[in-house]
Amino acid sequence: MDQAVNYARHERVWLREHPELNEKWIQARIAEDPSILGLGDLVLKDKERIQPRAGRLDLLLHDVDADRRYEVEVQLGQTDESHIVRTIEYWDIERKRYPQYDHCAVIVAEDITSRFLNVIGLFNGSIPLIAIQLYALRLDDQVALVFTTVLEELSRGFIDEDDGAQEPADRGYWESRASRNTLEMTDQLLAVLRQWDPKLELKYNKYYIGLAKNGTPDNFVVFRPKREFLQVEARLPRSEGTDRQLEDTGLDLMPYNKKWGKYRIRLTRLDLEKHHELVAEILKRAHDNRT
Repeated sequence: MDQAVNYARHERVWLREHPELNEKWIQARIAEDPSILGLGDLVLKDKERIQPRAGRLDLLLHDVDADRRYEVEVQLGQTDESHIVRTIEYWDIERKRYPQYDHCAVIVAEDITSRFLNVIGLFNGSIPLIAIQLYALRLDDQVALVFTTVLEELSRGFIDEDDGAQEPADRGYWESRASRNTLEMTDQLLAVLRQWDPKLELKYNKYYIGLAKNGTPDNFVVFRPKREFLQVEARLPRSEGTDRQLEDTGLDLMPYNKKWGKYRIRLTRLDLEKHHELVAEILKRAHDNRT
């Protein structure tokens, strides 16, 4: 017999009015476990980070896999103009100091009104910005924190599709850069992709070999041939099932690229022969997932 589930009544607590649960307390909870923000598996890089002539950044979080940093500002109560400006200012300082990382500004507040969502949304068109609303809920003598993303970072175009930023190349360029073996593997995987779209063709660029259809880039899969292996990058939402499938094979997997949403696999000729069906399945999913 199934166990009965007990209902427990809760009430919202406004932390700005609370005598003990203040902003420092919230910062400490996030610092202990940054995953509670819902931004992924992040680690704490710094807390109360001094900014030259601009105060202190509440929290600096780091996504190791994606080489990405999040500049997080916490405000209790209703967000306001100064809070938005301060968040963007800290983001700008950090990205200039450490340009080797990708940076994203994060506002956390108890009350993000529709008016300020509109204002933040305007900035979001040119600045990577995420707004998270914080709810504190009392249950008996305990307090739970709930973080809800109310404004996602604006999805930008994929860098691999911005051919204006890439120098064109040709087959000869890649023959001198890679190897005959890995280029043949690239041709073989193009043939697999053409099962579902016969009009696909390879588009040679200086830093990768992409795909095109009727002359238009369609880079849901990108190839980077090396001398010893072929790096295949398939744009596909991450899932536990796909992770498990790939990990069980023992293939040479690079960390999932969270920024661009790509699985990255380094294939040798032997790998491709042994796991051809699974590789073809990954390509098919990427094909079907393209927008």
